[in-house]
Amino acid sequence: MPFENIFSKTKTISDEIKCPNPKIPIIVDTREKQSLITTNLIEKKANINLEKLEIGDYKIADVIIERKTFPDFVSSIIDKRLTEQLTNMKKYEKSLLIIEGFNYNYDKFKIHENAVRGMILSVAIDFQIPIILTQNEKDTANFLVIIAKKFEKPKQEYSIRNTKTLKTIQEKKQFILEGFPGIGPVATKNLIEKFGSIKNIINASEEQLKNILGKRYDSFKEILES
Repeated sequence: MPFENIFSKTKTISDEIKCPNPKIPIIVDTREKQSLITTNLIEKKANINLEKLEIGDYKIADVIIERKTFPDFVSSIIDKRLTEQLTNMKKYEKSLLIIEGFNYNYDKFKIHENAVRGMILSVAIDFQIPIILTQNEKDTANFLVIIAKKFEKPKQEYSIRNTKTLKTIQEKKQFILEGFPGIGPVATKNLIEKFGSIKNIINASEEQLKNILGKRYDSFKEILES
């Protein structure tokens, strides 16, 4: 297939059987069209779209991703371009910085090693942007695919019972309900969303509770009535 046809703006590269991310496309900035990362994504039959991005090099779901080789990372520190880019990335709620080919041999660059360390800390602490270190273009492409696949999975809910500090009424209600055997965070949130208060949950009919709890209703009822 001709290269230009592959990257037409309306074309989505997708293979329902072999495509690793059939539902969530990896948006590739037009400036990255000829990169080896794009080549690697095509070889993986990844679902990608080519678009002009005002910020970042890639966009997956609601995450903007800036990718820099280590020499470019150092260069952008020197000319202060990186600070502006990071500020723009904060316009998105979620963002990532990929540093490709990270090199600990700072002697090769005309910058003090602590300046590099300081900027890395600033990215993580001041800008609160996570950093991903990759080996090469192939490794970067693999990370992009995994990020896209992550968004295709249902969001995982975590139990709040391991939390030491409960700040809101919602969290306190969740904490109480998760104390019942077999009642996890998903069922708990569904109960609260359906009935609102603990009192309403306790007074709900057997049919209403079974619709949410299923087989777990019996143990729930046993605890309530024992």
